[in-house]
Amino acid sequence: MTIYDIAKEAGVSASSVSRVINNKTGVNPEVRKKVQKLLKKYHYTPDAAARGLVSQSSRIIGILIADIRNIHHTDGAYYIERKLAALNYCCVILNTGDDDESRAQAISILEQRRVEGAVLIGSSFQTESVAQAIKRHLSKVPIVMINAFLDAPNIYGVLSDELHGVEACVNLLAEKGRKRLAFVRDCHTPSCELKVEGFRRGIRLLDQTEPWIYDSHGTTAADGKRATLEVLKDHPDVDGIIYSVDLIATGGIRALYDLGIAIPDQVSVIGVDNSIYGEICIPTLTSLDNKTFDSSIAACRILIDCLENRTTTRQMILPSAIVVRESTP
Repeated sequence: MTIYDIAKEAGVSASSVSRVINNKTGVNPEVRKKVQKLLKKYHYTPDAAARGLVSQSSRIIGILIADIRNIHHTDGAYYIERKLAALNYCCVILNTGDDDESRAQAISILEQRRVEGAVLIGSSFQTESVAQAIKRHLSKVPIVMINAFLDAPNIYGVLSDELHGVEACVNLLAEKGRKRLAFVRDCHTPSCELKVEGFRRGIRLLDQTEPWIYDSHGTTAADGKRATLEVLKDHPDVDGIIYSVDLIATGGIRALYDLGIAIPDQVSVIGVDNSIYGEICIPTLTSLDNKTFDSSIAACRILIDCLENRTTTRQMILPSAIVVRESTP
């Protein structure tokens, strides 16, 4: 059933039907009522693509995530999608993977879908190849990056202050009498490197001669467990471990439990993300809250301001906060 079929049955012009569909004025009330009845009868749905061609507006927003298994990022995508859906935008969510070629391809796909804007979640998008892909494919639409930023006229950033946040985690452990600390990172993204720098800054204030920094070489609980066993082998006197994400911290808790090491009496544990993992593990995990919800809502507001031609901030930094639970004294 097309707009022309509706018009023919109603005995009116196609333009009159179009005005009813788009809730425009200038239609006789009786005609409007008759057309609306037929639209309902035939379950008529306007072709969004066709309407977009006429209005030059797709109402599509792209959301890019490097790894859709990362609950921290998918939570953010959920908040963004819900907020934009309430404003009648349709979100296309793409799982890009971690390599530059895949990220660039995803940006190209967004161009093909004629997106009106995009949100890139995670600091893994803070690369030169992504900057070039945006310049090549999406230079005319607003791009908001969460926990990342690239210097380009159409790019905006919402970041969490994880550097000072992790430094505060070190200070918290020091205040609790922990003096031999290790840090386990899951990757080498710009965000994770800021966490490492925060750890280094905190360690400088302790008597510890050097920062103990280890790589988990992955983002799973098993990776965290394996890295923790390495820490304990090299430094059996460690009394506090900070992990770059909650999930690998849960693996660390398991390693300590298997060895009969009491948490937090012998070793304190802190994660980063304040995710559901920290709430359900035993003991519950003290974690640095890097404001997933707040960052997502801020990103939405910036994007909407851009779409509605309002002045907005180019770069926003949100303070992080430590959520204390059972894994620290």
